[in-house]
Amino acid sequence: MRKNGFKILGLLFVAFALIFTASCMGKFAYDPSVKTSLSEEEARLVAEGGSEMFTNDDIYFAFDSSMLSQEAKHTLLRKDYYMKNNMGDSVTVEGHCDERGTNEYNLALGERRAVSAQKYLVNLGIDASRLETVSYGEERPADSGSNEAAWQKNRRAHFVIK
Repeated sequence: MRKNGFKILGLLFVAFALIFTASCMGKFAYDPSVKTSLSEEEARLVAEGGSEMFTNDDIYFAFDSSMLSQEAKHTLLRKDYYMKNNMGDSVTVEGHCDERGTNEYNLALGERRAVSAQKYLVNLGIDASRLETVSYGEERPADSGSNEAAWQKNRRAHFVIK
C-alpha cells in the first residue's frame, strides 16, 4: 500500500512538471509578425556600426511592463547578429525605469526588463554565459525630465559590452 502511495505521488509530480514546462515554453512561441533574420543591408549596417551601434541601440518598454514590443524584438535580432559575429564579447543587460513608483518596485521592474531581453537573446541562440543582467531602476535616467517624453526614454534596457 505504501509503495502505491509513493508511485501515485511520483506520477503526480511528473505530471505537474510536464504541465509547468509546457506552459513556460509558450512564452517564446513563434510569432509570424516578427522578422527572424536581417536583410543584407541591415546586416551590413550592424557590421559597419560595430560595438558603438550595439551599445547605442536600446530597447524600450511600455509603462509598467517588461514585455518586448515588435520593435524591441527586431532590435534584439540586430544584437543577436552582432554577438554571433563577435564571439569574444560578453554583455551586461541593464534594466531601467522612469521615476514613477518606489525604488524597490523600480529595481524589480528593471530586473524583469533586463531578464526579458536576456531570455530573448538566449532563445535566439546566444549562450547565456555571455549575458548578465543588472537593474538600476530609476537611478540612471537617460532623460532627467519629469514628463511623458522623458519617461519613455527611461523605460529601457541598455546593453554594455564587457
